[in-house]
Amino acid sequence: MLDIRLLREQPGFVKEKLALVGCPAAEVQAVIDADARRRELIAAVESMRAERKRSSKSIGAMKPGEEMEVAKAAVRALGERMASAEKELATVEAEFQAMMLELPNIPHDDVPPGPDDSANVVLRSGEPSREFDFDPKPHWELGEELGIIDFARGVKISGTRFYVLKGDGARLQRALITFMLEVHSSEHGYTEIYPPAMVRAECLVGTGNLPKFGDMLYRDAEEDYYFVPTAEVPVTNLYRDEILDAATLPVKHVAYTPCFRREKMSAGRDVRGIKRGHQFDKVELVKFTKPEESDAELLKLLADAEDIAARLGLQSRIVQMCTGDLSFTAAIKYDIELWAPGCREWLEVSSCSNFRDFQARRANIRFRHGKDRPQLCHTLNGSGLALPRVMIAVLETYQCADGSIEIPEALRPYMGGRERIAKG
Repeated sequence: MLDIRLLREQPGFVKEKLALVGCPAAEVQAVIDADARRRELIAAVESMRAERKRSSKSIGAMKPGEEMEVAKAAVRALGERMASAEKELATVEAEFQAMMLELPNIPHDDVPPGPDDSANVVLRSGEPSREFDFDPKPHWELGEELGIIDFARGVKISGTRFYVLKGDGARLQRALITFMLEVHSSEHGYTEIYPPAMVRAECLVGTGNLPKFGDMLYRDAEEDYYFVPTAEVPVTNLYRDEILDAATLPVKHVAYTPCFRREKMSAGRDVRGIKRGHQFDKVELVKFTKPEESDAELLKLLADAEDIAARLGLQSRIVQMCTGDLSFTAAIKYDIELWAPGCREWLEVSSCSNFRDFQARRANIRFRHGKDRPQLCHTLNGSGLALPRVMIAVLETYQCADGSIEIPEALRPYMGGRERIAKG
């Protein structure tokens, strides 16, 4: 959520910046107008409360009689006007808060301008991991031929965009998760968290998923629980309504969770294979930092996630999002993409973002130096990395002419020392 003081003091600046991320100036002005009306009502209610207090005090000093009755009648009328104003204030306050939650984050000055993903900038791209002397197959063919991915039974038990990993497929996924958690916790300095996969609505408000993206979430039919779209949600909310000690920053967490998304925006796209599913696994990196350190910490987080791709021997590239392709919450964002030679496309496996104080203001996450006044933290996150797209890149990159899959060296300790996945 944006700082309302910024909208009051620099409305032109806010309108100009938010226009870059597709937010019309009229929406910004509507928030400013609602805030002005809200402040008018607050002042009016406070004035009436003060007047009623003065009048009540003066009535206490009166003698019974006509003058006292007239004064009491005036206080009652004042109370009715005040009650009406308070009711209007509650309505305006709710509308104001709702509109504030719909405003996106202001883009960082270093974000390149552009209308959509066509203006994204490839910052660096790695060399091909291997050359093929045969036509590489897509993962959906490899998985079925090896008997490690069962699409038909996934659809049978759950519907479209579901699948079943079997045998070495399930083991390879588990190996990837364990490998990533081990590297991030033992070498990159993140504290591992295993959070709940269901959260309350206020947690999703805190991270910016609600109210704007409610139609992308899966929700319990009876209770106020949502299935997490990413571990970012529960991990960020670990410190909701808390004040952290500045000496402990940056706080760095890594977490594995299953993730659940409705994928409404991708209807009809990527229907083959395991690229887009309603349920998937992800290892997530989350940081809480001081404002002046967040840009540097974002680059470190990006390097930590990129290191996983390098250790797996996968061809990767780093893409900076332009203003028109930023997420609702991010001030600046870099994607890590892996090349899938069978699909012949780049697959996003991580979005590393600095949200600045946008999430912290919504979730009330602050830090303090000693007895100084608390300040809002900056929050950052990125996948480290996301499955099943890493699985796709591994299967397609390490396939052999005989249809088997060579297991990357980094994963062999988690696969019982095996070097290959073969049929039978």
